[in-house]
Amino acid sequence: MNSNLDKNFNNPPQSYWMASVQQPEYPVLNDDIKADIAIVGGGFAGIATAYFLKKQGINAVILEADRILQGTTGHTTAKITSQHELIYSKLKKQMGEELTKQYADANETAIKIIEKIICENNIECDYTPQSAYVFTQDESYLEQIKDEVETASSLGIKAAYVEEIPFSIPIKGAVRFDDQAQFHPLKFLHPLAQKLYNDGVRIFEQSRVVDMEEHGNYILITNRGKKVTAEKVIIASHYPFYNKHGLYFGRLYTDRSYALAIKAKEKYPGGMYINIEEPARSLRIVKTDQGELIIVGGDHHKTGQGIDTTMHYEALKAFANRIFTVEDYPYRWSTQDCMTMDGVPYVGNYTSKTPNLYIATGFGKWGMTNSIAAAAILSDLIVKGDSPWKDVYNPSRQTIIASAKNFVVENLNVAKELIGGKISPAPASEDIKPGEGKIIEINGQKAGAYRDEQGTLHIVDTTCTHMGCELSWNSAEKTWDCPCHGSRFTYEGDIVEGPTVTPLKVHKDVNTIEKLLKDDF
Repeated sequence: MNSNLDKNFNNPPQSYWMASVQQPEYPVLNDDIKADIAIVGGGFAGIATAYFLKKQGINAVILEADRILQGTTGHTTAKITSQHELIYSKLKKQMGEELTKQYADANETAIKIIEKIICENNIECDYTPQSAYVFTQDESYLEQIKDEVETASSLGIKAAYVEEIPFSIPIKGAVRFDDQAQFHPLKFLHPLAQKLYNDGVRIFEQSRVVDMEEHGNYILITNRGKKVTAEKVIIASHYPFYNKHGLYFGRLYTDRSYALAIKAKEKYPGGMYINIEEPARSLRIVKTDQGELIIVGGDHHKTGQGIDTTMHYEALKAFANRIFTVEDYPYRWSTQDCMTMDGVPYVGNYTSKTPNLYIATGFGKWGMTNSIAAAAILSDLIVKGDSPWKDVYNPSRQTIIASAKNFVVENLNVAKELIGGKISPAPASEDIKPGEGKIIEINGQKAGAYRDEQGTLHIVDTTCTHMGCELSWNSAEKTWDCPCHGSRFTYEGDIVEGPTVTPLKVHKDVNTIEKLLKDDF
């Protein structure tokens, strides 16, 4: 059993969703173009918004920095659920019943919309109705569980209180939502993207937007220097690449979580599960041609602030072995989520003073239904000027004040990382083994060094090109991660995740640095 895990962990992490489908290719933007609407970001929200607009007769242009659907969308657990932990009782206290009802309606409707799109387009994507559970092993959470059942039921959700779940986990209680679902997200979205492309929607990959200018219309400038002139722009790039106005870098933080896909001797009993206390644990089933896989997820932390990120996979392995007779661990992956101060995404006008600039971000851990809700809101605002759910998702909503404490805490954390990273000394130079990454010092300046399995040393400047925070080494993914705003880079300095739009500076004279390291050691 452990030999299987060790064998698989010698390979880079890989999402089951991405490994099990063929990735189509779309062209790079090589010419200046014009468009009525430009969507920055080719994830679930971007593709879904283009689909909704196309249904209204509008052809948008989609600009993706890398390959479509390979970011957070390709690394999700893919639960189609309005059950977002214990959100409804919390929102009712913070926002009131009317806005809470909007959020519930948006996400419950999103489930139905996904099923309708599947049926209308004859998409085979392993869509399966399931019940969703939030459980606790801690008696102190029971009142919150019961409050959630009562609040959700009052909002029209089929919610029930239960005292058992079908696993060898002794729980104190749980809330069950019925009429939820799960699917294969890429089997759902790739056919949609291909349909859009065939119907005249222009999709460009490897076309990172690095700047945006306002001259009546918006002018988007890519990393290749090409320009897209558009009357309206939707920023759906996960974390916003655009820093002007809105102060989104102060209203969002990024969180990483982990997943194992396991093969177990036991048959999975059905349902989707997540606990409310820490450490977070999530369960769902995937049926494949090779049999059942169980996705075991959780163990989250702020991006760039995990001590040894490999320990999170080990923690999930230990949890899985307590519940199942594990036979193999064929896949493992991690994902990054944008979190808002109050737990509700920011969807709508970028600010109240930018009528033609829109945003969709901050889906937290619940991007499947929230991406569909965002697409519906944005297309309604653009076509009709109104949406029944616009107020609760409004990026300028006044109810964010209720989360002022979270705003202060998260921004103090960013300030601590920014300042602490600058003043903390680099550790003494030492030998770097194959597969290891470490912070070193070169002529009094910090740098990031990684030695690959062939013995080659790769050295980069560890100052994040977004807003200047010092990067941390992510041993599980072999990346340099920003603890302030979540930008991530390969060990060669290329961008893995935004909001940054600029790669890291690479130290070229590696041979001289190698000699210095050996001399110091």
